[in-house]
Amino acid sequence: MHFCLSRKLTASLLASILTGLMMTAVQATNHELDPELRELLQEAVASDHGFEDRFDAEVWLLDMSNRLERFVDEPKRRITILKQVHYESRRANLAPELVLALIEVESAFDEFAISVSGARGLMQIMPFWLEEIGLSDKNLFKIRTNLRMGCTILRYYLDMESGNLTRALARYNGSLGKYKYPNKVMKALNNRWFRQ
Repeated sequence: MHFCLSRKLTASLLASILTGLMMTAVQATNHELDPELRELLQEAVASDHGFEDRFDAEVWLLDMSNRLERFVDEPKRRITILKQVHYESRRANLAPELVLALIEVESAFDEFAISVSGARGLMQIMPFWLEEIGLSDKNLFKIRTNLRMGCTILRYYLDMESGNLTRALARYNGSLGKYKYPNKVMKALNNRWFRQ
């Protein structure tokens, strides 16, 4: 049996599903859903950021926002980070959850982080990369620039290592042949970011 739903009915159905998901999330976390977060989620899913459809955006952003709250208090900043992570990771053919795990280990979601070696931002990109590609005027503390560079670098290492994630992560960290860093990222991925 084939049938079409009107746009109004489809929007109403999606709103009901979103409300149900939000209520489930509130019950699961034992706290009220922040009205600002609700508004931000609605705005985020209305825009195109590489999601397959509005429902996919709503589910993923709500789920990941709840997980990210431990690191980022402000709902607007969480949604900004998540939309950009999703877009840039999909652009590089990476799982967004993997990128979130890497960011957790690299910077704990501090977009202004600077390592002792000078790496900057969420994905801890070394400034020499900007010089190497002739973009010395770009700012590695800008979320989009940092994520675009980091996701591109990680994709390159994954391709170089024929899909071997452990070796690619070690290359990303500059510790090829060692397992400490890849194990940290995999632990973060499996404990917090991988869909369960």
